[in-house]
Amino acid sequence: MSVQPGWYVDPAEPTTRRWWDGEGWVGRPIPLDVTPPEGPPPEEEPTPEPAPTTGAPPQHAPGQPPAGGPSNIQPPAGWSPAPGQPPAGGWRPVPGQQPGGWPPAAGPGHPQGPPPGWPYPTWPGRPPLPRPHGFPLASYGARLVARLIDFGILFLLSLAVNGWFIWRYVQEVSPYLSEALRRAVAGDTSREGLPTVGQQADGLLLAILLITTALWFAYEVPAMAAGGQTVGKRLARVRAVPVEADQPLGFGRAARRWSTLGLPTLLWYCLCFGLVLQFVDAVSALFDHPLRQALHDKRARTVVVRLPRAEPTPAAPTDRADPPGDTP
Repeated sequence: MSVQPGWYVDPAEPTTRRWWDGEGWVGRPIPLDVTPPEGPPPEEEPTPEPAPTTGAPPQHAPGQPPAGGPSNIQPPAGWSPAPGQPPAGGWRPVPGQQPGGWPPAAGPGHPQGPPPGWPYPTWPGRPPLPRPHGFPLASYGARLVARLIDFGILFLLSLAVNGWFIWRYVQEVSPYLSEALRRAVAGDTSREGLPTVGQQADGLLLAILLITTALWFAYEVPAMAAGGQTVGKRLARVRAVPVEADQPLGFGRAARRWSTLGLPTLLWYCLCFGLVLQFVDAVSALFDHPLRQALHDKRARTVVVRLPRAEPTPAAPTDRADPPGDTP
């Protein structure tokens, strides 16, 4: 699956960031600590080509190696031929050296890349994980811990608000469940004579689901809109940020992100179909590469990153020659 266009860390130089247009790197890199502009980089004026001089090497068609065979091909600085491959088709980075020798962007619409006739180099191993806005991606374990903490808080809130409705619902269904359980233990599979479920059971269940969904919305959406973190995410040191820029989600994006995972709660009424949808959404991040986006992340165009540990503020040094006190 192709990566959406945006500013990402340049795999060739992790201290810089470049614009990915969905097919290749475009424009010049910018330092990693500089906030990238919104959208692609501005187009650059094409540099006029110098007039050919006498004795210049013959031109060759783009995408074809220079004339004269592999013996005339010199690798760019920092590149060596792959073992078992001819130089014309197997240059790859030399460990510990910075690739070089590639020209900058030739003009608008021409991404920076190898010279004509040189194959684009590949990583000798697995490519590095992206670092959106300079932060590493949150691990699946950290995201799971954050979600479990939030569900625990939401469960306690739901018990406090839905307590009376839950008690009434149990009173409506307990005669049927008790008799069905007694017959199952005794090996009786007949259904005749079972008590009927109370008439108010369906209405009570719907009220419980509506209140739980509203509590979830009120708990998660405002917090995510303001800072990209709930209580669970703060404790797990993860945060949701937009793919485009390191900024707050805003109410609209936070509501779209929550609705994909939270609204199916109302469908628990339909044979727990909503629970199946939520499970699929939760595990979808395990199969998404390279940004580890769940379905609710894809809809809101967000990504979950891991925050660094807060370093303790060093104490101010005390001057023994000038103890604290009033200045004379």
